[in-house]
Amino acid sequence: MRPLLAERGCTVSPGVRLRSLAEVVDHLGASGKTGIVDGTEVRVRRLAAGRTDREKFVSGKNKQNAVKTMVVTDGEGRVLFCSPTKPGSCADITHSRQLGLVEFLAQGPAVEILADAGYQGLGGRPAGG
Repeated sequence: MRPLLAERGCTVSPGVRLRSLAEVVDHLGASGKTGIVDGTEVRVRRLAAGRTDREKFVSGKNKQNAVKTMVVTDGEGRVLFCSPTKPGSCADITHSRQLGLVEFLAQGPAVEILADAGYQGLGGRPAGG
């Protein structure tokens, strides 16, 4: 039986496997490559009636039941990281903060990351914090 993809990691060159978001940031900084980050939604079936967190899965953007994941690629389009899923109502910027992207970028090497407007203010403090 083959291990899960997350355990195997992402092979970017012979002998180099990336298994975490921190390793991806370090790799991008060491290689001088640009990273691209974006959130994507995957439509899912509606949750059972009576489930207390049912409304969390309704995406405000697409008005459908969904889960959201954050994907990081390099400039050539190779997937370097795909996060665990969150309910569809979770904003891109919130998901990235929960994954620790801000801390990894602040503590790691200088990295250029391209992102859409959903990540505007990523370096700032969260509301109420």
